[in-house]
Amino acid sequence: MTVSVLVPSSLTREAEDKREATRKLGYVARAATVFRADRLVVFPDREGERGRFGGEFVDTVLRYATTPPYLRNEAWGMRDELEYVGILPPLRDVSQTGSESNGSGSSRQGIVTEVGPDQRVRVNCGLQHPISLNVPPGMELEEGERVTVRISSRRPVRAKLVDDSLPGLDVERTDLQAALGREDAGVRIAASRFGAELTVGRLGTLAGRRERDGMTVAFGAPERGLPDILGMDEEAVDALSNWDGVDGDGVEPIDPGFDLWLNTVPDQGSDVVRTEEALFATLAPLTLRE
Repeated sequence: MTVSVLVPSSLTREAEDKREATRKLGYVARAATVFRADRLVVFPDREGERGRFGGEFVDTVLRYATTPPYLRNEAWGMRDELEYVGILPPLRDVSQTGSESNGSGSSRQGIVTEVGPDQRVRVNCGLQHPISLNVPPGMELEEGERVTVRISSRRPVRAKLVDDSLPGLDVERTDLQAALGREDAGVRIAASRFGAELTVGRLGTLAGRRERDGMTVAFGAPERGLPDILGMDEEAVDALSNWDGVDGDGVEPIDPGFDLWLNTVPDQGSDVVRTEEALFATLAPLTLRE
């Protein structure tokens, strides 16, 4: 069961400066982490991008934000996009900090600092010093590569490399249609003020689907929601939200790939719900259990 959150490359289009753009992205990463998303996908909306804070900036800051703090300097160094990362809120991702570890140990990200002979590497994984580890058979590693380290004891240090996906929130850039077409996409939801209102009854049905299949939730940008990004008008979204298999023309509305369009703030008191606010407002009810 996988949870994916999709945001457009135009996410910071209303930001007045780099500091404000960075702050906004920090809260997007924070929301995705709080509600245990597995993927945070940035899909292209080049028509909606403004100024210097487009897709490359969004992707870089989000990747930095989701990098464990003990690896950030080594993994990123000095980059212009990262000028204001000091204001990013801490994620404290339990899958990276080991807060959920039990007797079998915890997994954390590491970075290869040196490749030595005899299938051994030195890895920085947030302990006091880089540690020397055996490379599992069939695994090829290079200096600077991210790896997953399973730590079974800290005093004394006992750890091993494992061929698992990196723990924590994965940030990637991909096309919207490709993200919706994944085999593990689960129930595909478009968050829009023009969608069907999220009610208690509808939430009960969604909870079962989400627990069984996972979900993919897509969001729009400030003053440019998903309908604008997809070139759809309000009537088209309304038709998709209310289509029951029979309409006056007997024609199914054109669907860009979502299973349903949802308005998760049905009585919003502000003209615009910011994307980072929409993430909290949407993911909170959608992650409730039956």
